[in-house]
Parts: sequence; structure tokens; C-alpha cells
Amino acid sequence: MSLETGAASGAGTSEAAQSDEDDEPVSTSSLADLDATSFASGFVGSVAFLAAWQAAAMSVNRTYLLPSPVEVAAAFAVELTAPTTFTVPFVGVVVPATRLTANLAQSLLHYLPGLVVGSVLGIALGVGMGWSGRLDDALTPVTRFLRPIPPLAWIVFAIVWIGIGHAGAAFIVGIGAFWINFYNAYAGVEGVETHLKEVAASLGVDDDLTMIRKVILPAATPSIATGIRTSIGQCWMIVVAAELFGAPGVGFQIINAAQNLATDVSVAYMAVISLVFLVSDGLFRRVERRVLAWRA
Repeated sequence: MSLETGAASGAGTSEAAQSDEDDEPVSTSSLADLDATSFASGFVGSVAFLAAWQAAAMSVNRTYLLPSPVEVAAAFAVELTAPTTFTVPFVGVVVPATRLTANLAQSLLHYLPGLVVGSVLGIALGVGMGWSGRLDDALTPVTRFLRPIPPLAWIVFAIVWIGIGHAGAAFIVGIGAFWINFYNAYAGVEGVETHLKEVAASLGVDDDLTMIRKVILPAATPSIATGIRTSIGQCWMIVVAAELFGAPGVGFQIINAAQNLATDVSVAYMAVISLVFLVSDGLFRRVERRVLAWRA
């Protein structure tokens, strides 16, 4: 065997060994250790935050200025157990509930319709303008004119056109969801690589609807999913503002309690929004991972 052959053989063996090392899966114990470390770090950070909050509240010693975590937890427990009733919309059936669950249900009555309708319309227009140059040219001036207007600026029109209540609040929430999803869908469609369309065309996809359904939408799904996930959280912020003009719900309770200096109740309802968001975001992430499993 010549030196060159031996060297080449040695190099090939080394590359094969390196390839085997690269392909070796990460052990389950390493992943478990990583998860345990992340959980421990998060736990320590949370405890430190609560301790600093408690110390600051004790130094102020004025609940209306800064309620302590203990006082907020007590207010949360009261709202969670205080009995009341809730009238199911459209049906008119009165069901027993607690004050917290009733207020949360009231907010969901305009949060969910606003989120769903605004997201669907925003995604549809974003995909349409991202795909069609003519539609994009025609509507870009309009979208650029309307986009800087905050959802709260439409409150007056919501009251005049629709009235005070769930429909008006849903209108405001829908505007916020619309723009978030519109720009994410638009960017996702614009970002679809040209060679994907060329390959699809070479395989016989010769009409717009088929191209959008089989190529554009799957390729733009990650961006669209990001828009939906963002709007899930952002719309809870809009809910609080939308309830400024009297729509019932969690946001109204936050504002009403703060005006009465019951800031412990106000912060308790803030925590409700955070908990609901964490649950909904976690559920959406699970769905997103399944839908986008092909990216792994």
C-alpha cells in the first residue's frame, strides 16, 4: 500500500468516525439535565422576583400604592370564590359562576370573535396582496394610510356604529388582530422562494388557486403562525383598552378596581390575563409544532 493510499484511507476512516459522532443522538439524560437546569433557573428567578416585590410592598406599606404578593393572592382567592351568575349569550340561560370566571367569560365574548375574525381577514388580505401584484399596487396606499391608526382611535366609531358592549369591543380587538396577521401573512407570501414556484409550475401547477393552496400557503405557514401567536397575546392588551368605554370583562374590573384604589384586586385580574395567555400560548405552540413538524 502506498503512502498516499494509506493517508487517504486514514482520512476516510477519520471522516467516517467524525460523521458517526455527528449523527449520534443526544442522550435522554442530557436533555433531562437541561430541562431540570432550566426549570431550576426559572424557579429561582421567580422566587427572587416575588421576594423583591414583597420587600418593596412592605417598605411602602400602602396597599393602594403597591399591594404585596400575599394581598394579591388573597384578592385572587376572593374573586375566584365569590358567587355570582352568568347569562349565556344567545340562549339567555343563567348559570351559577364566581366573580372571576364570570368576568373572564365576559371578556372572552369579545376577545375570541375579535381575534378569529380579525385574524382570518388579515391573513386573507395579506395572502392576496402578497400574491397579486395588481391587488398590492391598488391597496398599498390604503393599508399604509390606515396602519398607523391605533385600534383605540376607533372606539368612538365602535360606539356610534355598533354600540357599547361585546360587539363594539370585538370590533376594536379585531382591528388589532387584523394588522398583526396581515403583515405576517404578507411577509410570508413575499418570502416564498422563486424556485419553489418554478418547480411547481414545471410539475403542472398552472393556476393561481392551486399554486396558493399547494405551494404558497405551506411555505408561508411559519410566518402566518407567528402572526397568530403574536395576536393571541397582543389582543389581551387590546381587550383591557377596549373595555375602557364600559364593555364588561376582566379589563373593566382592572380599571374599576384601580379607580377605587383596590389595587390588589386590579393586580389579581392582571394575573388572570397572564395565566390565560400562558395557557393559550402553550396550547397554540403544541398545535404549531404539529403543523410545522416538517421543519424539524
